[in-house]
Amino acid sequence: MNYLSRYQTALVTGCASGIGFLMAREMLERGVPRLVAWDNRPEALEEAAQKLRETGGAVTTQTVDVTDRESVDRALGEVRESGISIDVLINNAGIVTGGPFALQSPEAIRATMEVNSLAPMLLARELLPGMIERDRGHIVNISSAAGMLGNPDMATYSASKWALTGWSDSLHLEMERAESGVKVLTVAPYYIDTGMFEGVRSPLLPILDPGRTAARIVRAIDRGSRHLRMPWIVNLLPMLRGLLPSRLFDKVVGDWFGIYDSMKTFKGRDR
Repeated sequence: MNYLSRYQTALVTGCASGIGFLMAREMLERGVPRLVAWDNRPEALEEAAQKLRETGGAVTTQTVDVTDRESVDRALGEVRESGISIDVLINNAGIVTGGPFALQSPEAIRATMEVNSLAPMLLARELLPGMIERDRGHIVNISSAAGMLGNPDMATYSASKWALTGWSDSLHLEMERAESGVKVLTVAPYYIDTGMFEGVRSPLLPILDPGRTAARIVRAIDRGSRHLRMPWIVNLLPMLRGLLPSRLFDKVVGDWFGIYDSMKTFKGRDR
């Protein structure tokens, strides 16, 4: 079944750049007529919106800090006053905190959990009742393979994505048991070649192309998928973790695949 054809409006957080922008463009090109674009960088957001409008779709921009309740409430109030109902929520906004956990500041830890875990949950909580009432909607949570696997030098980021994955999958089960028309998709990609992961090294597994990643996510929405993990080998992680002794698992993933050293040269970018 083609789900995108049912929807009128998509809200994408972290829409000014990276896969947020690319997913937004893909949604518009696939026929979703209206986009609400959120980001906390107004100039970058407006520049992105000009490009998105070239698709012919209607684009509404709002400068929003997803961790600021007043900012979120104000933006949602404006959307509702305009008579717009959000059919698709793509929780994409995120930050990456790298480096040894013992050296991370309490402020960085708190910000990572708020942006990557709490903000998606609270935003979905605001929009979900309307979706349930209309018996139509899609919540897409951009988690990470780090939400399935611990990794040195990204303990806080990994924790935030474990939380997001657990909540997202639980929400899917709730909607399914209620026989709701609301779908929930949990996306768990490996490193994506964007500024957020600048400096990451991956000697064996490929770092994902942003454009192809965005296209695959939108196709998964269109198909009504429950999970999307990229690349395919990420699907094997739960099985390998269950079958292999812990030390052997660490050797395979850490030494052979080089994942445990992937963050040593991480630079990233500011939120």
